[in-house]
Amino acid sequence: MRLVRLLIALLCIAAGVAIGTLNSQAITLELGFLTLRSTLGVALLAAMLFGAIIGGLLLAASVILPLRQQLRRERRARPALNGTLTGTGDT
Repeated sequence: MRLVRLLIALLCIAAGVAIGTLNSQAITLELGFLTLRSTLGVALLAAMLFGAIIGGLLLAASVILPLRQQLRRERRARPALNGTLTGTGDT
């Protein structure tokens, strides 16, 4: 499993280097309050990284956190159910 992760990481690094070298044109990004000067490759990689981070945060907020809350509620309810089931089994 570690080897697969290492290979995927190396592939991503190689793709980033390829994108950076193939898109070496200078660009200027004007964001209204800020002006950034960079190369096109760096801007593309930064945009992809920013998108992945935002997507991960949205996924965590919309799926993972509600599932954790549901699991926490079910774990709290489980001891109460076990106590009532053991009391009825003695009869």
